[in-house]
Amino acid sequence: QVRLVESGGGLVQAGGSLRLSCAASARNFSPSSTAWFRQAPGKGREFVAAISWDGDNIFYADSVKGRFTISRDNAKNTVYLQMNSLNSEDTAIYYCAARIGGLGGSGEDQYRFWGQGTQVTVSS
Repeated sequence: QVRLVESGGGLVQAGGSLRLSCAASARNFSPSSTAWFRQAPGKGREFVAAISWDGDNIFYADSVKGRFTISRDNAKNTVYLQMNSLNSEDTAIYYCAARIGGLGGSGEDQYRFWGQGTQVTVSS
């Protein structure tokens, strides 16, 4: 059973930075794509960023482009989300998601494995 565990969330002031981590519990887990989604209070879950296993395919939601960077360390079975220039609209629960086989897009239904989420709160 594969588990994805997010960490690194917390409270940060506007303009600040955080780095989220998503660690997979299974050592031989090799997802073809891993993504970050987020859900703000009272809103639906939205796509943030995705990265392929080899790191060659990366894309971002327009709302975070230029501020967030997704990366991965396959030796550690971990995907990261570096978030800079945070603002109050980035306040949300951030979820890690992964799929096996093919490149994942921005749709939630394309990802089979999900973490429990980590809270990010940006104070203004």
